[in-house]
Amino acid sequence: MKERARILIVGGGYVGMYTALRLQRKLKPELKRGEVEITVVSPDPYMTYQPFLPEAAAGSISPRHVVVPLRRVLGRCRIVIGEVQSIDHAKRTATLSTLATEEEGTGAERITYDELVLAPGSVSRTLPIPGLAEYAIGFKTVEEAIGLRNHVIEQMDIASSTRDPAIRDAALTFVFVGGGYAGVEALGELEDMARYTARYYHNLKPEDMKWILVEASDRILPEVGEEMGRYTVTQLRRRNIEVRLETRLNSCADRIVVLSDGARFPTRTVVWTAGVKPHPVLAETDLPLNERGRLECTPQLAVDGAAHAWAAGDAAAVPDVTAEPGKETAPNAQHAVRQAKVLGDNLAHTLRGEPLETYSHKYVGSVASLGLHKGVAHVYGRKLRGYPAWFMHRVYHLSRVPTFNRKARVLAEWTLAGLFKREIVSLGSLEHPRAEFELAAGGKPRTDPKGSS
Repeated sequence: MKERARILIVGGGYVGMYTALRLQRKLKPELKRGEVEITVVSPDPYMTYQPFLPEAAAGSISPRHVVVPLRRVLGRCRIVIGEVQSIDHAKRTATLSTLATEEEGTGAERITYDELVLAPGSVSRTLPIPGLAEYAIGFKTVEEAIGLRNHVIEQMDIASSTRDPAIRDAALTFVFVGGGYAGVEALGELEDMARYTARYYHNLKPEDMKWILVEASDRILPEVGEEMGRYTVTQLRRRNIEVRLETRLNSCADRIVVLSDGARFPTRTVVWTAGVKPHPVLAETDLPLNERGRLECTPQLAVDGAAHAWAAGDAAAVPDVTAEPGKETAPNAQHAVRQAKVLGDNLAHTLRGEPLETYSHKYVGSVASLGLHKGVAHVYGRKLRGYPAWFMHRVYHLSRVPTFNRKARVLAEWTLAGLFKREIVSLGSLEHPRAEFELAAGGKPRTDPKGSS
């Protein structure tokens, strides 16, 4: 090992955090002796466990228990809250901006490294659809999940208090675009929550609300198989949820949704979960990318043709050695967590001059929640539905959420939720916390001083 190895990890998500955790364990003696320095650059001071976002939106889990604070779990790493803007791997230099960059006025900061781990994750893949940028909301962050929960309850408040039937119909129409995990689970949990909440409104019934799932392909939840996908469609339709397959969103301008099948209706809620794309920072590097904009990697998780560069997760095109040649591992959380462990081990092997390991996986299965006590699962070849699948979903993700602290807190919340009634509180004012003070101080009222609509 050289005198001091500087490791730079870009991203604090699944791959970034788990790789740093693995390195802390594998390189513990070297870190104590000061022979290794690990720096993690992340735009957020926490890692978000995304499979719990639907339950956080439904109020089953507290938002702060869906995230893991990086500074607490990565005690032997240097945490930098900022955004990497570009990477010059030939010179082993990364350019980044931090929260203090604008305050200092000195321009972007440059950081040098010896080993690079690129794990920036992905961003929502949007299309040039009229009105999408102005009116839609994504579902990738805990802020979006809680904002969507507040928004749904706020729409119910609007519908309950208005005398205009057009405003009422628009407020009670909720459109989700994308039939993958994020879209189906978010729709299932929020519809379940709104159905429960409606009992506390004197003039609202669950039947008054219109929930619509729009999917461009001919099936939803492809991860759980075709049979379970069809079962999910049947179950959603039994709950009066419209599932429109082979249908695209053409426009949502002026809060009027126009679909490719000719349907047209007003709505104040459009949730976009139609896929992801690699993080834009990958295009600002001198590393090799494939046609989809992902880093070309070897089965050992090294960037192909670039020494001392590593990648995994959504940002990496990793060959699937368990499938036919040319196949790549899917960009999902299951692979990201497993790849991070192998990446951390291989990076430690490299520093010590040891042979590298090859990433291979055994398919375990997939689970999805469709609301409280409802779900689908395809695990170890067995197909589950209803309560058993929902229970399997909770058990699996409880075992995967990082740190014992978070496991205990989530389990405690689930236990209490089973003993008491569901929370139906909207805290939309959190999105504009200074609104009341600005008004009291004589400022102009916002067009939307409270809430997200």
